[in-house]
Parts: sequence; structure tokens; C-alpha cells
Amino acid sequence: MKFIYPVLGIVLCVLMLGFIIKNIEPVELHYYLGYVWRTPLSLMLLITFLIGVVAGIAICISSLIKQRRRLIALQRELKTLKSGIQALGNQAPGNQA
Repeated sequence: MKFIYPVLGIVLCVLMLGFIIKNIEPVELHYYLGYVWRTPLSLMLLITFLIGVVAGIAICISSLIKQRRRLIALQRELKTLKSGIQALGNQAPGNQA
């Protein structure tokens, strides 16, 4: 496996370089108020991809934070229940000294 990852990385870089070379023509992106952005197609696609990755990570992080809070609340509840069970066990008729 240590040999496969570097080879796959090199192949991916070569494919990306070929994509960039083949798609160097400038494209225009029109915004509101007459703003136009001219840039090579490959750069436009790369920026769009990165925006999607950042948005996906932000959504995942918010979900993870909610799950973490829920886990902490459940752990607190479990700890409370365990201490309650221990207290009941200590009050059982056979445990009196």
C-alpha cells in the first residue's frame, strides 16, 4: 500500500495537469450589476470545486457539533442513572449494617 498511494498521486497530478493544459481558454462569469470575471476554465472549475468542498465541510462540522453535544448530554444522563442505581443498591434491605 505504501507504493500504491504515491503512484496514484502522481497519476492524478498528471491527469490534472493535462486537464489544465487542455482547458486554458478564458471563460466569462457574469454577476449582478454588470460585473464580469474572466479566467481560464480550469481555474474556474477548481475554485467552484473548492467552494463546494468548504461548504460540505462546514455542513459536516455543524452536524458533528450537534452530535457531540447530544453525546455529552447522554453521558451525563448515564452517569446520573448509574449513581442512582448505586444509591438504590446501597439502600437494599440485605446491605444494611
